[in-house]
Amino acid sequence: MNGIVKILVVEDDNEINKLLCEIIANSGYVPQPAYSGTEALLYLANKQEWSMVLLDLMLPGRSGEEILEQLGPDRQLPVIIISAKGEQQTKVAVLRMGADDYITKPFDVEEVSARIDIHLGRYRRVAQPDPIRQLTYKDILLNIDTKTVSVNGSDVILTAREFAVLELLMSYPKKVYTKQNLFEAAWGDAYLGEDNTITVHVSNLRKKLAQANPEAEYIETIWGMGYRLKG
Repeated sequence: MNGIVKILVVEDDNEINKLLCEIIANSGYVPQPAYSGTEALLYLANKQEWSMVLLDLMLPGRSGEEILEQLGPDRQLPVIIISAKGEQQTKVAVLRMGADDYITKPFDVEEVSARIDIHLGRYRRVAQPDPIRQLTYKDILLNIDTKTVSVNGSDVILTAREFAVLELLMSYPKKVYTKQNLFEAAWGDAYLGEDNTITVHVSNLRKKLAQANPEAEYIETIWGMGYRLKG
């Protein structure tokens, strides 16, 4: 898709099809009109090309219900029915077939626009869940969201300060961080000068990492400068 949102508009009425295409274009998406069920199926032969289908039910060639059935339950795109059929029984039947929404003609332009945005957003969240934010270095796995750390496959319990120090070091493994850098990242406060606070926390962090894997060295001291991860 390359970020392009293409929406297939299956509607045999020229004026209504044109209006729906205008709504889609005004929202920044790319509409493609189809005027029969047969034409729609030709377009839908490549399902991956489409982000959504707006589908009338009463169509020449193949009906909207047939197209919906052809798309199948495992499709990865939303289908919104836009039909003059307003009977409750029809709506329920089509929704049970797998339609994501049902809009009755005549429709409100703003409502159609809003429902398109809502369903596109829902399918994006399902298709592309938020990636797990994590950092890795050697056999250390640090999860930024859950604030957990594992080393050599074993969980390591860190304090909030120790976690903040390790996260900063792992963010740029080759960079040397001064005590001031580490203090301000872990405490969120100004560094007032030389004390043993950072030294103690780095020492405790080293011990915990070494307990999980005694064979590896993770943090090195760069004398007169600060700390970095050991290459």
